[in-house]
Amino acid sequence: MNAPVKPETAKVPCTIVTGFLGAGKTTLIRNLLATANGRRLALIVNEFGDVGVDGDILKSCGIESCPEDAIVELANGCICCTVADDFVPALETLLARPNAPEHIVIETSGLALPKPLVKAFNWPAIRSRVTVDGVIAVVDGAAVAAGRFADDPEELKRQAEGDASLDHDNPLEEVYEDQLLCADLVVLNKADLLSAGEADGVEKDIEKTVPRAVKVVRTSEGRIDAAVLLGLGAAAENDLEARPSHHDHEAEHDHDDFDTFVVDLPAIRDADALVRKLKAAAEEHDILRIKGFVAVDGKPMRLLVQGVGARFSQHFDRAWAPEETRSSRLVIIGEKGIDQAGIRKTLEG
Repeated sequence: MNAPVKPETAKVPCTIVTGFLGAGKTTLIRNLLATANGRRLALIVNEFGDVGVDGDILKSCGIESCPEDAIVELANGCICCTVADDFVPALETLLARPNAPEHIVIETSGLALPKPLVKAFNWPAIRSRVTVDGVIAVVDGAAVAAGRFADDPEELKRQAEGDASLDHDNPLEEVYEDQLLCADLVVLNKADLLSAGEADGVEKDIEKTVPRAVKVVRTSEGRIDAAVLLGLGAAAENDLEARPSHHDHEAEHDHDDFDTFVVDLPAIRDADALVRKLKAAAEEHDILRIKGFVAVDGKPMRLLVQGVGARFSQHFDRAWAPEETRSSRLVIIGEKGIDQAGIRKTLEG
């Protein structure tokens, strides 16, 4: 029988939360923090874009077991592409804290591939100190049911008949599938937006995509207890062969298929009118994701606006701090070549 591992030499477990843009990763992590029962946590939050919306949301949680200085933001770059420059140093910083975390949660950007991040846990500088407790893939059930990540086979056939040289790779589908293929647990989120039959169909599609037995848990608004998400004991860094990727044979992964930019707006008078503009822009330009904070005239609180496709939510998340500039900034993410000028015109008009 092996001798028990001493606490001071045990690896710190890390949970990677992945999922496509707007799937509900940040909301899931907020619920995880709220149900951690005092476990000392730390977070690494990565965003595709230079405005740290998700990190700001999590910092406003006010949960004692995960203070603001235990949250590290890695913005304007994809964590799967900046392992040496950003991720490993961030991990080492957290491990060096006086009260070292008992568990680290890593939220990837919605466009990140989780497998390169899992591979990074084999780097000599950190391998003896941390382990991947589990990869959690959060799925936007409504987006999958609407066919957001799947091509129309008949349309592809017609295109191929017209021009056999066309490249039909679907970057959305590849990222989505890579996130599923690396998962130890799949969270089928936004189940309240699906009928029972639709939810069953999405779950079957997930099971077809993942070639191994992975539990699928249905929920709404990311409401899953930390006891379900933490403690999977997967040691995923030792199990890479079971986690295939569309990009396994590429020297490096890039994000040339996607664009992100920021729209700055003055304070607004009518939040509902702004959301109507955002919906119109999303539908006209096929925007993947919109998120940001908005200043509303006469309101002491900051408005958080989030959209996935043409589905939007809004609420006042906290009061503006005295030293803050009351400004409105929205992050827009879409596929390569998205009409930035047209979108700005719609939102600024």
